[in-house]
Amino acid sequence: MARKVLITGGTGLIGTRLSELLIDAGYEVALLGRSPAKDSHYRTFRWDPQGAGSIDEAAVPYADFIINLAGSSVADGKWTDERKRDIMGSRLGGLALLHRELAKGDGHRVQAFISASAIGIYGDAGAALLTEQTPPAVPTHDFLADVSQQWELAAAPIAALGIRTVIPRIGVVLSDKGGALVPIARPVKLGAGAPLGNGRQYISWIHIDDLCRLFIAMLEQARYAGVYNAVAPTPVTNEAFTEILAEVLHRPLLLPKVPAFGLKLLMGEMSEMVLGSQRVSAEKVLREGFTFEYPTLRAALESFYGAKV
Repeated sequence: MARKVLITGGTGLIGTRLSELLIDAGYEVALLGRSPAKDSHYRTFRWDPQGAGSIDEAAVPYADFIINLAGSSVADGKWTDERKRDIMGSRLGGLALLHRELAKGDGHRVQAFISASAIGIYGDAGAALLTEQTPPAVPTHDFLADVSQQWELAAAPIAALGIRTVIPRIGVVLSDKGGALVPIARPVKLGAGAPLGNGRQYISWIHIDDLCRLFIAMLEQARYAGVYNAVAPTPVTNEAFTEILAEVLHRPLLLPKVPAFGLKLLMGEMSEMVLGSQRVSAEKVLREGFTFEYPTLRAALESFYGAKV
């Protein structure tokens, strides 16, 4: 009988691809969402974590594994006070609801719980190599660090129930279907690409397929528990990222660097996302035996854009 995976946030970029790869690997997949997707191929259970705090009572008993990806995108629009509340609340409300259901104890058979976090927890760290033992940034000075810390703290009560809990700290996810790469590539394709800020800030990235394969390894292999950096083993500077992308797309880089003050004017506090530097180590997942299909940025970008350089 196929093992069953329940995914929150399953209609997003990561959840969509992860569902496909889980099906390919022989799993049965269901989604937990606020409303059933009109064209979804998957069974969907309803929940309302931020409003009524309600959840279909059949959702958690369905699952052998739960993958929690729920949370409003940090990249959709400026960080107004209202957006910040939504970004935070959409993460914490769902985890509180799942904990409430799992704490009932009887009537579920959940073997493992994977709850997403982000490398934003480390803050702007320059060129320092960041491992899972690196202390989080001071949250009062960094919204992304605050969100990530609260996200991880909200998953801790589920681990305390004795359920194997894995927290991948996800880097910049590369996909040609959405996420960060699409807006980064757009000006480069037009011959108007340029490094952002001073260009020296590090980008710790991961190909979406490698991320999804890592999630599946975390489900299947009981040795995974606790926090792991979910990044490729070769972080690059913003300048190097832009140059490699231009080479793969066969486009010139004609413009000077985009100044930091211009980005801050345009994006406000959200400019932290592109101006912050995080050089994150993948050593822990490599020690667990995980093999990256796309360990280098050039290979990852060529998988999307088909260039033979």
